[in-house]
Amino acid sequence: MMLCCPICGKQLNRAAGSFLCPQGHSFDVARQGYVNLLTVSRKHSLHPGDTRVQVLSRREFLEGGYYAPIAEALIHEARSLSLSGELLDIGCGEGYYAARVGQALNMAVTGLDISKEAVRCAAGKYKNALWLCATAAHIPVESESVDLVTSLFALTLPEEFHRVLKPGGYVFQVLAAQDHLLGLKKIIYDHLEFKEKDSIPALPGFQRVKSLSIRFSFTVEGQQVRNLFSMTPHVFRVSRAGAERLEQTEILTDTASCVLNVFRRL
Repeated sequence: MMLCCPICGKQLNRAAGSFLCPQGHSFDVARQGYVNLLTVSRKHSLHPGDTRVQVLSRREFLEGGYYAPIAEALIHEARSLSLSGELLDIGCGEGYYAARVGQALNMAVTGLDISKEAVRCAAGKYKNALWLCATAAHIPVESESVDLVTSLFALTLPEEFHRVLKPGGYVFQVLAAQDHLLGLKKIIYDHLEFKEKDSIPALPGFQRVKSLSIRFSFTVEGQQVRNLFSMTPHVFRVSRAGAERLEQTEILTDTASCVLNVFRRL
């Protein structure tokens, strides 16, 4: 897929170690191999997205294979639809899912995340892909150029997804279900409050093809308990008492519970 300049929207062309547009805007390819297309005007903080500690915790946890069933479900559904061509992973993190789906289906992979630390980490390990630091609200790729968009525990932006997908292209969306990681939650929170959660939302401009439950148990020990916690949004909400209880937890058996929604662009 072709990249677009985040400033003027013109096509970006690679020249040596940079991407250039006809208006003269230039974006260097970092030493690790990623491209920073996140302009200052589209940052909501000095260092948006996951921190280096969060990214490395997620990598160590995912590389342990605990969430492999999610990757396997994505690959199975993509194969059942005979998908090929261009894969764009929104909120790609350190690249675990995109790299596996792309390799299994021989798809060209582009990963996008607002965290520079995340795409730096992804580019350092997965060389056969293009990694972009950018915002999903303004995806810097040309319209109707993508065959599959994946959004895994990340924001879903129907208008932008619709724009970048080819007619008939697909979105694979993974959302946490109501009972996701209850074991972890019972440790870090004094009281659990269950709010209504829509795990099968409607996407304007898309037809929902199917929704699949992905549910499995796993056991983590030692540092992997902390890694699991660090890669969740609970790290921003936990009380001091909850953090202390977690620190004292040396083994945790929990259940991952999520929904894979498959949408087709109309």
